[in-house]
Amino acid sequence: MSTDALIKIGEGSNGPTDGLTWQQRLDRLRGELAALGSAVIAYSGGVDSSLLLRVAHEILGSRALGVIGRSDSYAERELRLALEQAKSFGARVEVVTTGELADPLFRSNPIHRCYHCKSELYRKLGEVAQRVGAAALLDGTIADDLADWRPGRRAASESGVRSPLADLGFTKADVRAAARSLGLESAGKPASPCLASRIPYGVEITRENLNMVEDAEGLLRSLGFQELRVRHHGDTARIEVPIDEIARLLEPRVREQVVKGLRGLGYRFVTVDLEGLRSGSLNVGAGVGAPDSQSQGGIQTALGASGVVPPGPERENRNLSNRGGDITLAPHGGGGTEGDLR
Repeated sequence: MSTDALIKIGEGSNGPTDGLTWQQRLDRLRGELAALGSAVIAYSGGVDSSLLLRVAHEILGSRALGVIGRSDSYAERELRLALEQAKSFGARVEVVTTGELADPLFRSNPIHRCYHCKSELYRKLGEVAQRVGAAALLDGTIADDLADWRPGRRAASESGVRSPLADLGFTKADVRAAARSLGLESAGKPASPCLASRIPYGVEITRENLNMVEDAEGLLRSLGFQELRVRHHGDTARIEVPIDEIARLLEPRVREQVVKGLRGLGYRFVTVDLEGLRSGSLNVGAGVGAPDSQSQGGIQTALGASGVVPPGPERENRNLSNRGGDITLAPHGGGGTEGDLR
C-alpha cells in the first residue's frame, strides 16, 4: 500500500471541530470511516485505539482490521485484554510480531526511542494494509497527545498513518465518554505505556529488564494496585502509585510481600517514589517535558526541524537526571531516579 493511496481523515469533514460535543464527534467519526470503505487500525487495547476499532467495526464490518504489534515491550497481560475485548464486540484482529529489540537504535534507549519503535510497528502494519487492500492505516492518537512529547508521531507521518480521533478533536474525556456509551471494557482502563518506558534513557533495553518490570508490576496488581509504574534502575525498583495509595503500600503486610516478591525477581533495593504516579512528567528530566512540551512549538524545538532528535553525544549522553523523592521499602536500600519517558 503506497502512502499516496491513503485517504486523509479530516479532508472533507463537515467544518471545524471546536466546540463539538463528544456525541457530535462520534457521529462525524462514523461518517469519516464510512467514506473510507476499509481500514487497518493500529490496536493496542488502550481506550483510544479500542474506541476507533469498535466504531470502525460498527461501520465497516469485516473491512475493518485491527492489528496488534506484539513485541517484548508489550506486556502479555495487555495482549490478553486487547484480544478479549475485540472478541467481545466481534472485531477482526491480527497479531504481528515486531522486532525492535533487534534494532540497536531502539535497544540503546535514546531520547527518541519511540521513533524507532513506531517505525518498525508501522512498517509491519503497512505490509498488512497492503496485503488486505485497505484504503487507510489509522491509529488512536487523540487531540491531547499532540501537546505531549511523542517522537513516534514522526514515524506515523512518514508511514502515512492517519489519526481520525485527533483530527476530529477527541480529548481523553471525549474518548472515555464515547467508550462508556458503547460499553467498552477499556472505558475506565488506566493508561499503560509500553514496558520500555520504565527503563531510564541511555540504559540498554533487554528482554531481561523488560521481563523484570512486567513481573514486578504484575505482583503489585495482584495486591490490588491498578494504577502504577515500576521504574527499573538496575538493581533498584522505584515504585510509583497514586499518592493516596502510598499509605496502603507501606502497610507492613503489603510492604513485606512487595519487598519479598521484587527481591525474588532480582531487585536488591525496593523504593517508593513520594511524588506518586506521574505519567509523562518525567520527560522534564530529559529536557523535553513541561513547560515546552505543552505546545507543538516546544516539541518541534526538542525534535529539530526534521521532527526527530538527531543522534549524537549531545543528546545520547546528556545528563538525564531528574531526582524525585524516594523512600526505601527494604533496609539498607536506596536509589536515585533518572528521567524516563513515562
